[in-house]
Amino acid sequence: QWQQDLDNSVTSTTNFIMVPEKIQQSVRESYQQLCQKLAGFVPRRAQNYLVAEIVKTLSASGREKRILVAEAGTGTGKSLAYAQAAIPCAHHLKKKLVISTATLSLQEQLINKDLPFFQSFSTTPFRFALVKGRQRYCCAGRLEALAKPDANAAQLSFEQLLDFKPSAAQQRQVKQLWNAYSQQRWQGDRDSWPHPIDERLWSSISAERHICNPILPQHRECPLHKARSALIECDVLVVNHALLLADLALGGSILPPPEECFYVLDEAHHLAEIAREQAAAQCELRSCAAWLGKLPQLGDKITKLGQQRRLQRFSVELADLVHEIQHGLKQWLELLTLNDAWFATENIHRFPLGELPAYLTDEAQQLQLLSGKLSRLLEQGQTILSEQFKEAQGSQLAITAQLLAECGYALERATQLGDLWQLFARETGQNPLAKWIERDESGQEFTCLASPLAMGPWLQRVLWERCAGAIMVSATLTAMNSFSLFRDHTGLRSDDGTLFLRLASPFDYQRAELLIPHMPCEPSSADFTAALIATLPTYLQQQKASLVLFASHRQMQEVASALRQQGFELLVQGEASREALLTLHGLRCSGNGQSILFGSASFAEGVDLPGELLTNLIITKLPFAVPTSPVEAAMAEWITARGGNPFLQLTVPEASRKLIQACGRLIRKEEDGGRVIILDRRLLTRHYGAGLLAALPPFRRNYHY
Repeated sequence: QWQQDLDNSVTSTTNFIMVPEKIQQSVRESYQQLCQKLAGFVPRRAQNYLVAEIVKTLSASGREKRILVAEAGTGTGKSLAYAQAAIPCAHHLKKKLVISTATLSLQEQLINKDLPFFQSFSTTPFRFALVKGRQRYCCAGRLEALAKPDANAAQLSFEQLLDFKPSAAQQRQVKQLWNAYSQQRWQGDRDSWPHPIDERLWSSISAERHICNPILPQHRECPLHKARSALIECDVLVVNHALLLADLALGGSILPPPEECFYVLDEAHHLAEIAREQAAAQCELRSCAAWLGKLPQLGDKITKLGQQRRLQRFSVELADLVHEIQHGLKQWLELLTLNDAWFATENIHRFPLGELPAYLTDEAQQLQLLSGKLSRLLEQGQTILSEQFKEAQGSQLAITAQLLAECGYALERATQLGDLWQLFARETGQNPLAKWIERDESGQEFTCLASPLAMGPWLQRVLWERCAGAIMVSATLTAMNSFSLFRDHTGLRSDDGTLFLRLASPFDYQRAELLIPHMPCEPSSADFTAALIATLPTYLQQQKASLVLFASHRQMQEVASALRQQGFELLVQGEASREALLTLHGLRCSGNGQSILFGSASFAEGVDLPGELLTNLIITKLPFAVPTSPVEAAMAEWITARGGNPFLQLTVPEASRKLIQACGRLIRKEEDGGRVIILDRRLLTRHYGAGLLAALPPFRRNYHY
């Protein structure tokens, strides 16, 4: 059946695309091995079709784009499908396969379960590894310097020397980490340490890009660089979206160039949001001025390395630039203080349509210019120090190495500063921006923040136009039965050669009921919380395994308090860790008792409660996002300015996607059943309700109004 699906898929397009025989053979043989080795294996037609479409897409030649966007319902077996298809394609076409996910849980599933399982029957040999960001590894040099401050360990950066003084508890933890690492009982990555590590402490020992530099002898054997060197031998790299996008933005410091890679982007519905987070920038004005004030000391130390004229010139230019930037930051602080009315009602002021007043635009452009000069000067400093390092001997070698690290750290901070002022100085034009300022409670510190809204053009430039091929999969890529929202957010079009595919879940949704009971009021009513308290007991009694999803933490707490007074035993999000709550829920369900979970939006995605762990799912309110954050408000404002309707174009489609995600908690396996109850009558009374209902899985319907 698989071979028939592949043949039908390959020959179904108008432009016949021949899949190379060697790829077909590899996929066919692996599939045959799977059928023989996996007891009780049941072929899934949607999964087979997805395999065929991925093979066809990645092995295509002579086409402008090799990109497939596939929405595959829960239970399709997406990870096994793209492993079966993409690994042989990458192997035979000599590409590196990069699998990117949005969540740690899926990464762990791929590394610990899915890829080892596929490897056990695959006829295509491959090696795989989890790729972590720098911040997940410690720098052995920085760790040793903190653990042995009186020894001859490498010195910390100028900022840590001046600012960070470990407490007694932190110092004890540092010594534990160093002893474990030096005795080879710990590999130096944060995720494998069995206990929590203080956040401030970790930031002082993590592998910063410019400090933990492999050209420096004391860092060549740091955990990060040992892990990176092992990646060269791997055929499949598992990353997260944040790391992938950050690497693309930096021009590829970790992963191979896009031209050499096939990408599988799982949980692809998160891609645009994470891209926005990566592109955002911020600057705390007073804190920034403070750390800039320490840079001249770095210049003085570099000058002492020798009497070369350029070293002396570097120090003078650095001091002058710091003075100018600090003056510019002071100007901003004074202007913001004069505009105290901006913060009369709340400590956030957003600039409508991302347009600054002319006087602030002038100041932002000046700071952009100065920040750029600072970055270029520090790059020159690194070049000078690198040359000095090659010639240094004895004590000069260690001093130069330390200054090279400090200069790199300063360059990192200067680059971040330049990113913020570049966004603040930029005119909105066709690429909308959110720009806003936050004031702290003391009224003394101001933070400038900016974020692009439309990441499609950037993704098009750095990824879609360059990659050898890309497969995007998720259970929820459409909204209101359309790919339009996803295309808008990711920069893809319906006519650019990208293939869009929807595959139904193999589950029998008729085993579950969708119930919309009569509710006396809508969620916007002041009486809605009381209505929930009165209604929920009816739908929780006599139910063994329930999950109740709320849109508001405050409302969840109020309802939980009231129901506990009525005798209900509840597991409420926030009262214990997510893992602990789910474990206790499982223990209660395994007995003859009742378990009721209360959770918010984060429980509507990524929570897997198959079989008897969930038979009664209650959604209290449609997941409409309230544009309270500056980015959401700016997005709605931008759509309105273009003559659109942000509610219909953004809010409703996004609510549709989230509602499908939430309903997806109920049916996780073929034999699952139960009921979904939605306590929001707007599904039946508002004009957009029919579209939201039509996009849900084909449950049995039961409406009461």
